[in-house]
Amino acid sequence: MYVFDYGAPVGFNLAVANPESITAIISQNGNAYEEGLGDGPWAPLRAYWAKPSPAIREQIKERMSLDGVRESYFQGVSDPAGIEPEAYWLDAALLARPGMMDLQTDLKLDYKSNIERYPLYQQYLRTHRPPLLAIWGKNDTFFIPPGAEAFKRDVPDADVQFLDAGHFALETNVDDIASAILKMTVNA
Repeated sequence: MYVFDYGAPVGFNLAVANPESITAIISQNGNAYEEGLGDGPWAPLRAYWAKPSPAIREQIKERMSLDGVRESYFQGVSDPAGIEPEAYWLDAALLARPGMMDLQTDLKLDYKSNIERYPLYQQYLRTHRPPLLAIWGKNDTFFIPPGAEAFKRDVPDADVQFLDAGHFALETNVDDIASAILKMTVNA
């Protein structure tokens, strides 16, 4: 089974539900450990979880403006000119559709339910130890490098690699990621 999943919870939920269907896991900045949550970007969400308020909700929505989306693509990238503008313009255009920003805000605020499932994901990894490639942008402030390194606790043979990239490492390092995936499949 192959799953492409930003943020990793869908893929990990499928793995927990159907462990026999999983042949390998490739995580490109897809987190399963609390130590992988960067402080800065998660602060508004944590504040909302502790004490929900309309003001914090609006702060989260502001990050989904064109400027906020662009910043999330550029964050941690040494040369932002390497990112195709279509990527962040399309994301911003989709967020600008009526009602979409509220839906996405609800989804971000619900990420706490994914964090609560992290122990299940970790148990799956310890029990089944699938071949695992964690290839991350080392400059990601959303899901920080300790989250990638933590995979080795549960899958000691995990291949953990860091790229000079941010959260959207595929936008800037697709060749590096493709090569690592090919190497993983050849060695399987």
